[in-house]
Amino acid sequence: AAAGLSYVGAYVINTYKSYDNFLQDKYAVLPAVIIICVAVVMFIIGLIGCCATFRESRVGLGLFLAIILVIFIAEVSAFVMGFVYREKVKTDVQGTMRSVFEKYDGKNPESTVVDYLQEQLHCCGVKNYSDWTTTQWFNSTGNNSVPLSCCRRDTKNCTGRLDQPQEL
Repeated sequence: AAAGLSYVGAYVINTYKSYDNFLQDKYAVLPAVIIICVAVVMFIIGLIGCCATFRESRVGLGLFLAIILVIFIAEVSAFVMGFVYREKVKTDVQGTMRSVFEKYDGKNPESTVVDYLQEQLHCCGVKNYSDWTTTQWFNSTGNNSVPLSCCRRDTKNCTGRLDQPQEL
């Protein structure tokens, strides 16, 4: 279990690096760090449990049970906190994404991240392609189109024009 949690925590941190321009709050990676810390603690607790079982120590097994109960309570409270604050996180991420989309010019680092995000998630805009109509880039291109990263992978000769939404 500790190895699995370590993998999940490391994966989240690694994925965070790709999307850090969208998450202005640097504490967004905190849950992944907590997961890794819990994995280390679980590994140590597992060793305590194995040693207590091997020695048939009542005190060691009692300590093991108490620690497991504390971890269970911590996991339940983390789940509840995540559930309670999910809308706040969603709102914050959407607001940050909108501000990054506003800065899109096709050349700066934020533009590269926006293109990467849209290609990886197979999406266009924050909610849909119409989000691009309010951006400075959309107005500056003058051809009523969205970035080519909005185009479907299976379409050929996609221009990103809004009069062809089936290609987006």
